[in-house]
Order: sequence, then C-alpha cells, then structure tokens
Amino acid sequence: MGKIATREAYGLALAEFGEKYDLIVLDADLSKSTKTDTFKKKFPERFFNAGIAEASMMTTAAGLAACGKIVFASSFAMFAAGRAFEQIRNSIGYPNLNVKIGATHAGISVGEDGASHQCLEDIGIMRTIPNMTIINPADATESILAVEAAIKHQGPVYLRFGRLAVPELFDRATYKFELGKGVELEAGTDVTLVATGLMVPEALEAKKILAESGVNARVINIHTIKPIDKDILIKAAKETGAIVTAEEHNVIGGLGSAVAEVLCENYPVPMRRVGTQDKFGKSGKPAALLEEYGLTAANIAAQAMEVIKLKK
Repeated sequence: MGKIATREAYGLALAEFGEKYDLIVLDADLSKSTKTDTFKKKFPERFFNAGIAEASMMTTAAGLAACGKIVFASSFAMFAAGRAFEQIRNSIGYPNLNVKIGATHAGISVGEDGASHQCLEDIGIMRTIPNMTIINPADATESILAVEAAIKHQGPVYLRFGRLAVPELFDRATYKFELGKGVELEAGTDVTLVATGLMVPEALEAKKILAESGVNARVINIHTIKPIDKDILIKAAKETGAIVTAEEHNVIGGLGSAVAEVLCENYPVPMRRVGTQDKFGKSGKPAALLEEYGLTAANIAAQAMEVIKLKK
C-alpha cells in the first residue's frame, strides 16, 4: 500500500480536470505547497496568484463565479477558513456562488509549522455557513473524486486536504464517491467507528485491535461532513448501540459534533469523540503529535471499549 498526501492528489486532480472543465484556479502565493502549481504549469492562462491576500482572493473568486466561472481558491486551511471567513460568508456563501475552496495543510499533522498553522477549527467554522458543502477526503482517490464532485456541484464547497502522506485506501476504478453519502467500509455489530480524513485508516486498524478482544466493530467513512449522511449514522446507532468518532480536528464543531447532533435528535446512544480535546497544537514531528493528542488506532480502540460498557 503506497502513501500520498491528499494535497498532492488535489494538485493532480486540478491538472486532470482542467482539460475537461473550464476551471479557473487562484492561489495566495502558496502554489508550490498547495500543489496548484501543477495546474499553473499546464494552464498558465487560467491561473492567478492573488499574493498574500486571502480575503481579496476570495472576493475575486466570487466575482469570477458571478460571471459564470467555476473557480478554485486555494491556501492553507488556517488562512482560507480563518483569515478569509468574512469574505467566504458574505461574498460566497450568502449569494451561493460556485466557488470551491481548496484548503490544504489542515490539522495537526502539519507538524513542525506549529499551532499557528495547524488549523483544527476550520470544519467547525465552515459548518456554520449556510449553502456550504464540506468534504474531508481520506486518501488520494477520494481527493480526486471529491474535486470532480465539487466541480459538478452547484454552489460553494470547502475541500480539506492534508500535508502528510497517507495510505492509499481505495481503487478509483471501483470506489463510489457520492456527495452527502457515508461509506460503510467494514461490517460490525458491537460498536461503530465513524472516521474522516487521515483517521479513516486508523479506524480500520482499530477494528483489528478490537477484534483481538472479541469486539466486532463497524467502520464508516464520512467524507462529506456537510451535508452529513444521517441515514447511515442512525442505522449504525440502532444496529450497534454505540458510536466512536475520529477526526484530526477539535472535537468541538467538527465530525464529532455533527454526529452527536444527528444522534441526539434521532437516536441517542453512548458516544465518544476522538480528536483534539479543545487544545491548540504545537510544533513537532507529525507522528509524535498524532500520538500525543490521541489520534491513533489504539486510542480509538480504547474509547470503543469504554463506550461499549455504557450500552444498555
């Protein structure tokens, strides 16, 4: 099983789909890092560097979209979701414009860049904007399919990509990607592990750990966090009676919050949330940080064992 960063796949997808669709790509002077330079080299006439001015980039993207263009605006998640929030809300979300925000370097796995660049709040921020669709792909295949799904979707989309190379989980020829639909990766009856992004392979590994203790865990991949697949979550709650969510994001506002909202209103069951526990990140090696903050298969399995004890 090979590894590739989802930001790499994002760049490859833009270059590929630039031939099929009339895309315009904007970047805030980070194209080598966001990998939009792959598109720039292939379609220089449709690429624009907005400079270190993310807010201006978003309003420019809105203007282009208002003229009928499909626009990708890219920067680090911290700057895209954080610095340009007002412009995304008022100029893109409110008029429901066809702007796709390619946010890279999300999460704690940015590593040595430290807390200032480790965006752990972006999903929560984007979830509050009406009309916004949020996609957090787990691997390269999902990233590529997510980009095309975003292109075909009418309206704003926030795509979340990471810096760290992650395992290739899915086969593009056979994997079905559908906006708003979760994917059951493994069947199980005792507890459901609901994961997104780079925590999906950790959830799959957690299933193996739990199996050693006789626990049969279901694994669900949620690539679209908004709109979230309520049906697959309610079904899992009814059939397994316990839920553990896993995300590379603050447990407040992210996947865990979204799942809790669905279950609280429809079918409450015992639940635990694996993610950063309302803390900032810090500088360090990605693997060490993921371990320190509990973003591991071992912690997912441990939380699953605890939540099973609470089942009626």
